[in-house]
Amino acid sequence: MLDSLGVGEMSDAAAYGDAGSDTLGNIARKRGLRVPNLLNLGLGNLKRMPELPASKSPEGAYGRCALASPGKDTTTGHWEMAGIHLDKPFPLFPHGFPPEVMSPFEERIGRATLGNKAASGTEIIRELGEEHMRTGSPIVYTSADSVFQVAAHEDVIPLWELYRICEIAREILRGPYEVGRVIARPFEGEPGDFKRTANRHDYAVPPPRGMLLDRLEEAGVKTHSVGKIFDVFLGRGIEDQLRTVNNRDGMQKTLDDMAHFERGLIWTNLVDFDQQYGHRNDVEGYGRAIEEFDAWIPKFRTELRDGDLAILTADHGCDPTTPSTDHSREYTPLLVFGPRVRQGVDLGLRATLSDIGQTVAASFGAAISRGESFLNAIL
Repeated sequence: MLDSLGVGEMSDAAAYGDAGSDTLGNIARKRGLRVPNLLNLGLGNLKRMPELPASKSPEGAYGRCALASPGKDTTTGHWEMAGIHLDKPFPLFPHGFPPEVMSPFEERIGRATLGNKAASGTEIIRELGEEHMRTGSPIVYTSADSVFQVAAHEDVIPLWELYRICEIAREILRGPYEVGRVIARPFEGEPGDFKRTANRHDYAVPPPRGMLLDRLEEAGVKTHSVGKIFDVFLGRGIEDQLRTVNNRDGMQKTLDDMAHFERGLIWTNLVDFDQQYGHRNDVEGYGRAIEEFDAWIPKFRTELRDGDLAILTADHGCDPTTPSTDHSREYTPLLVFGPRVRQGVDLGLRATLSDIGQTVAASFGAAISRGESFLNAIL
């Protein structure tokens, strides 16, 4: 999962304020991209992108996926891939959380809070970090995503307490206030030089029963998580998790897992595209991260065994070239390859990300309630 690497606005993007968004295409146009390995797999065949030429003989199958559920956040995209479609998006709080949330929250944690507004995570700790260290009040903020985020310095509020604070928030945020995720955002350092640590922890809404990871577990298929997948699904159906500190760490841990994992699903999320670059409108950083991923692909391909199937996709967009720092309502890429995968297969525009989950399920002899498998088309 290349978190937020969208490939162009969906037909309803304007309703989300995302007309013109095209994370991959706009980065290629504005910065340029050297991605020969992704082009060999068919990246330039997804749609017309003058800076990313189509391959005459793609070495994999290729297509795009629409998001059938309303919304454009992490939980919505990941859940849909697992076969869960939402009837309505998770709620947003662009003006902060109401007293009905904040009053019981502060009472139960025994502390006042700072912030309570939509903000960039790095900017708000720069703005309020020193006051937080002086008062001991945690910093609460949200974004255009459906999140309740709590930032605290690890020397002021220890991790165990920050995690407990987030668990309390998760208990309070129900009904009309049920955001997709509560996120612990610990940081360290001194005023003027604060840095977020790798001890982030997400508290998601429990996914409904019957999704992909449930079905694989019932079929005796083991799932390993690399990155934040474990948190998005609250660990359901996941035998083993490997936390990561950045994309490079996630790519290496994926290779490490492949070396000893005989049969099952490895689900990796590479979050830097979104967290480090998309939300910060860092075009250069995003482009460099794509190129670093591209350079890793040959090593990844050599580690694939005869029966392995690799799928590259995303959960939404986050176009760093637009004025917005929010996620964007975009189609997601679909690149499928492996020793047995037919080359040059055009999978077209898929109606839902659940087609990926259905294909994964079918490859293990299982099924989920949503999506159409493309397994027969590629083998």
